[in-house]
Amino acid sequence: MPVMRSVLYVPGNNPRMIAKAPTFPADIITLDLEDSVPPAEKENARKLVRENLKAVGANGSEVYVRINNWETEMTNDDLEAIVYEGLHGVTLAKCGHPDHVKRLDWKLEELERRRGLPIGSIKVSLLLETAKGIINAYESCIASPRVVSAIFGAVDYCKDMRVKLTSEGKEQEYARAHMAVAARAAGVVAIDCPFVAYQDMEAFEKSVLQGRQMGYEGRMLIHPSQVEPANRLYSPDPADVEWARGVVKAFEEEAIAKGKAAISYQGKMVDTPVYLNAKDILSAYEEIQAKEAARKNA
Repeated sequence: MPVMRSVLYVPGNNPRMIAKAPTFPADIITLDLEDSVPPAEKENARKLVRENLKAVGANGSEVYVRINNWETEMTNDDLEAIVYEGLHGVTLAKCGHPDHVKRLDWKLEELERRRGLPIGSIKVSLLLETAKGIINAYESCIASPRVVSAIFGAVDYCKDMRVKLTSEGKEQEYARAHMAVAARAAGVVAIDCPFVAYQDMEAFEKSVLQGRQMGYEGRMLIHPSQVEPANRLYSPDPADVEWARGVVKAFEEEAIAKGKAAISYQGKMVDTPVYLNAKDILSAYEEIQAKEAARKNA
């Protein structure tokens, strides 16, 4: 799976913030054409985003653009403006149905052919932030092979549900859990909702760890100060990496090589599921190391 620990949003109509975006070590920089851009600024934002696609990704971050959903009748204009070299993916706001994804897939292929880009090169992230979007999460995630991630949008979800967004997050529990399970079933990365109290870093880190236990592998971020802790907390802990190396070595030497179903390692039973989990930890660690090495060399 792609490394998407930190997904930092930047308003598409703010030249100063776009210019600073490459200085932040986020795995993904998402330039926004949706909620952070007022209607009168949409066209200027499209132009500014298009002109800065390559510059924003110059330091190794992947560059996505959040586009307006089909019901706004702005989606085609957004896509016509931004599908150029330098764009890695688009985030479809308020995705509610798999047909929205299929329509996006068709439009992206048409633009790739017209612009001379490799077919299928533009990836898709789905922002699921309505009751309909959560209910249709799995079907939307498998509607196109371009879909690599799904993001839970808590603020709009609570608005759609007509409930108050609270710091405790009880009102989000079902949707947050459902989306993580749906994303895993579809084989895409689950990205957790933005944490709006960005100055409360202790609470942010607690929320990240809660989300990790639900299956989330990254976070939608609204402030640069959240990038470092997100990258750190969504990376395997060094102690876990050391444990995983030991498990893989012991299981391969003592179980697989000798035809056993389970062994003991550090006083605990290790069977095939534990072994495969250890391999997943090492795979994630290696992907992150490769990503960070590529950033240093960018």
